Amino acid sequence: MRPAVESELDQLAQVWFDGWHEAHARIVPAELTRIRTLPSFRQRLHAALAYTRAVGAIREPLGFCVVKDDEVYQLFVSKQARGTGVAAALLSDAEARLSANGVATAWLACAIGNDRAARFYEKSGWHRAGTIVNLAETSAGAFALDVWRYEKSLSNPRLS
Repeated sequence: MRPAVESELDQLAQVWFDGWHEAHARIVPAELTRIRTLPSFRQRLHAALAYTRAVGAIREPLGFCVVKDDEVYQLFVSKQARGTGVAAALLSDAEARLSANGVATAWLACAIGNDRAARFYEKSGWHRAGTIVNLAETSAGAFALDVWRYEKSLSNPRLS
């Protein structure tokens, strides 16, 4: 687990592009899929680099996670790293970072119909809190999308 670096933005963007299109292209509006280009993912990663952690060798990342305020904002793992514990390690690291920043309850958005991700979050102790309208960031501005909102309490009961 390490901070992501600018020299690997192309590789990280490819992980995101591949994973996003595999999981989302069939379940989100075609308009959103059209604007989810490789350059758009690279631009978003560049903007979030300070909040991005990666796993794997520099320029050969296996996955990454971005936290934003009280949210696990993005979590993607390369196809070859799935089932290896990389996603669980990234999520655990994100939870620790959020907790260290004083977040008591973290949240994340999961595309409705992304059942594989939903099962992973639930197995990791997250619960579906409901359905919300998420304003997804795009190169064309905010895109309103109904998503499942997952939450997890990060407070340590021994400290309460």
